[in-house]
Amino acid sequence: MKKVPFLVSLAILMGLLTSTVNAIEEPAYEVLRSWDERNIQIRLYAPRVLARTPMVEGENSGFRVLASYIFGGNEAEQEIAMTAPVQRSMAESPNPSMAFVMPSEFTIESLPAPNDERVQFSEEPAYHAAVIQFSGRATEERVEEHWLALSAFLESESIETSGQPTLNQYNPPWTLPFMRRNEIIVPVAQQRSDPTSRVTTKNDL
Repeated sequence: MKKVPFLVSLAILMGLLTSTVNAIEEPAYEVLRSWDERNIQIRLYAPRVLARTPMVEGENSGFRVLASYIFGGNEAEQEIAMTAPVQRSMAESPNPSMAFVMPSEFTIESLPAPNDERVQFSEEPAYHAAVIQFSGRATEERVEEHWLALSAFLESESIETSGQPTLNQYNPPWTLPFMRRNEIIVPVAQQRSDPTSRVTTKNDL
């Protein structure tokens, strides 16, 4: 198995994000509704393929496993482009995991098989999601604060959730706090589109 030390993989990732920040692929979505003053949106996400691994030994262990895969730890020794965001379970999840979205050029069949059996692939269908965005460090306290704010808002709007929330982080760890983009994303029941909706892959909040 081709192993990549965590600090080495993190340094490579930081370099990639620095040199190609505008080229980093993000999942495609359509904004259906937006409440700009609250940094909340309802989005329709396109289908995508995820590479996922359990975080049995903490966040760093999950990142190491996935980074090793995309840096060549697969049967083809193929490097796969990094995408954003890095998705992970919320703190209260009984089965914590981390996931990378695979570049849209790949299907689940065309991805090279991982050397590490802890890397698992899943095809995720299109889905509606509620999203709240915030900057700064994604500490457990701040994540919980924004999740509670999003939950309360959805309840006030009679929007029902249909899955578990995830924390999604778009920047390398050295990014200045005020420049960081963090999002809590939770699946919701199907929503109607706003006439001003648009397809995007970047931040419109």
